[in-house]
Amino acid sequence: MTVRIAVFASGAGSNLEALLAHFRPTTPARAAAAVVSLVVSNRPSAGALAIAARHEIATAVLPDSNDGRAIRALLDHHGIGLVALAGYLKRIPAEVTEAYRGRAMNVHPALLPAFGGPGMYGAHVHRAVLAAGVRVTGVTVHFVDAVYDHGPIIAQWPVPVGGEDTAASLAARVLRVEHALYPRAVQAVVEQRVVLGNEGRVRGSVFDVQQAAVFSLDGEEVACR
Repeated sequence: MTVRIAVFASGAGSNLEALLAHFRPTTPARAAAAVVSLVVSNRPSAGALAIAARHEIATAVLPDSNDGRAIRALLDHHGIGLVALAGYLKRIPAEVTEAYRGRAMNVHPALLPAFGGPGMYGAHVHRAVLAAGVRVTGVTVHFVDAVYDHGPIIAQWPVPVGGEDTAASLAARVLRVEHALYPRAVQAVVEQRVVLGNEGRVRGSVFDVQQAAVFSLDGEEVACR
């Protein structure tokens, strides 16, 4: 059965594009796994909405991002089985996170719990990383709860911080990893290779931990055990 995904985005939509590319029906197995059926934003000018329109995907702009009942009704109307936050800057109401426990995900451009929480998004995160002087940052994918950047962690991937890095150069490197890691994590949850247990712990793994996980980023293979 195909899982219908709703992507929530406030900005340009590059992670939405990564998800669309990953779940493009190039093989029968992937076509059957999931499809992006709805793109939701709190901003009418969000680039993600334009991307959705080009792909003939239904869109919605939330008049009130805190109205959990209305958001649930919207998701129910479109038969959504999984929510993927992709640069969405508003907190998801508890009414929604409870209904979608273990079926709502977020990608964050740092290694949580460091550099997360209200106001920690985009360039704010990367400037904070540089100001702290840490040598490694990265990407975190986690299940969503009612607290900003707080839910159980599904996967993380490290990104080195260079001595000459700016917020812009670091952001570009981290974003490449977001585009590689997030679709794979979404697919793992869709296929129930990763689940959220009743005790609140994540079971399963995006990658086989006995093997090196390999990303191909712009033709360059990047491996981590």
